[in-house]
Amino acid sequence: QVQLVESGGGLVQAGGSLRLSCAVSGRTISASGMGWFRQAPGKEREFVAGINWSGDVTSDADSVKGRFTVSRNNAKNSVYLQMDSLKPEDTAVYYCASPWNSGNYYFDRAMYHYWGQGTQVTVSS
Repeated sequence: QVQLVESGGGLVQAGGSLRLSCAVSGRTISASGMGWFRQAPGKEREFVAGINWSGDVTSDADSVKGRFTVSRNNAKNSVYLQMDSLKPEDTAVYYCASPWNSGNYYFDRAMYHYWGQGTQVTVSS
């Protein structure tokens, strides 16, 4: 059984930082692209960042560019999202996701097969 478990969320003041982790079990991610998404109340789930299987190709949404950094450690079967200079509009549930069988990441959430349960990030003003 494949499980993706996010951790590291919490309450932080604007301008602060958090580091999210996504630990994967039941499947080796060394050949898999990975994505981070978020969903705020009343809004659709949106792409935040993606990283390819080797970690040498990444992409960030315009809304987080220059503030968030995605990385991975294949030896630990984990992916990370470093979030700096957080803003109240970053408040959302954050999810990590993996496609069925691809070394690439995708902007479209429909391309992902495996999802974590999410971790809440709340940024106060």
